[in-house]
Amino acid sequence: MAGFRSLARQVRDPRNDLALRRYSLRKCLERFAPYGHRATWDHLCVRHGIGPEDRSPDPARLMRALDELEAARAVWLGYEAGFAERRRREKHDGLRRPGAFDDWHRRSWGGNGVARCEDPAVHPSAPLAEVVSRLIAALESAPGTACPVCAGADLRWLHEPWSGPVCTDCGIVVPQPVLTPRALAKARSTPRRDLASVA
Repeated sequence: MAGFRSLARQVRDPRNDLALRRYSLRKCLERFAPYGHRATWDHLCVRHGIGPEDRSPDPARLMRALDELEAARAVWLGYEAGFAERRRREKHDGLRRPGAFDDWHRRSWGGNGVARCEDPAVHPSAPLAEVVSRLIAALESAPGTACPVCAGADLRWLHEPWSGPVCTDCGIVVPQPVLTPRALAKARSTPRRDLASVA
């Protein structure tokens, strides 16, 4: 099973036919997909003008999509390195069991679904690295009352109580640790409304 870097090399290799390069980019999303696989693919297609079903896309567009994905992955890997270092210190100090704050990290291990989107067609329009950076910054600061990605205040709980409320402006499932208890309670009590596409 090829890793992310090996698949990225296949996308970059001009000797490969375009169908293989596109396939390799899709396979990269099995290793790192901040919005989830389908939503991340839709985001990359929209931002870089790739037809979702186009088997021979423009190689320059494929490269730009890969560059965006790699930039976001670099941000995530930096966060994971800091997380691992913090956990080493905590274990050294006798805290063997991670706290409730780390539940979100366990569910998004490897960067898949870091900013999961409820609807694959509804996702932030900003570059992936910017979205991941905003989310990490929110996780490392005091809880707030709005979506850390787009600052939208309309948050609604749509599904499982452990997942988190969905931002109706940008479509991400907002991690619970970034919201105050009051914002979480408000999201639970707000009636459901269909999401609108922002992509």
